[in-house]
Amino acid sequence: MEFKQGDRVDHEKYGEGIISKVSLSSYEAIFVRGGKVSLTKIAHGLTLIEAIQSSTENRNESESGINFNEIMETLEAVLEKHNGISHKVTLGDKWQGGNMVLQPANKDLKPKEISIDSFFRKIVLLRDRLRVLEQNINSHSVLSDEDKINLQQYITRCYGSLTTFNILFDDKKDFFVGTGGKNE
Repeated sequence: MEFKQGDRVDHEKYGEGIISKVSLSSYEAIFVRGGKVSLTKIAHGLTLIEAIQSSTENRNESESGINFNEIMETLEAVLEKHNGISHKVTLGDKWQGGNMVLQPANKDLKPKEISIDSFFRKIVLLRDRLRVLEQNINSHSVLSDEDKINLQQYITRCYGSLTTFNILFDDKKDFFVGTGGKNE
């Protein structure tokens, strides 16, 4: 089955969502539990809840007074408010456009230089994936409460290990926080 942008779908892992983008080989959907997720068309695991009606199906913007883009913006705002989608995280001004240089101890080897922007995006991606993992653990139907707590504590320790990278964030509310709720 082919899905269209705007179709309401269900996924076993991420729950209910809406198809936000369709490409040649994948779907991008915004889920209540998983946020924005890209799924391949071959192994997407989606089931249709409700198909969006196109303008050829007797519904268009002028008749309904509803703009699809406005609906998507509203949905994103609601999901963001309820932590379904993380907000945009920004790199601190002093780091923008900068580079990181990793200098090996062996002087015969070349140093590795990467942009701080690229490194920062990977750190934010890691944090977002940890958050999705937390949501999946908390909503898991088979894990016992004790197992959930143990896994949650392990993830919190992972956050604590990442506090070194807090210097890159523009806003303190985006910082990694480990055990005890204090920066380590």
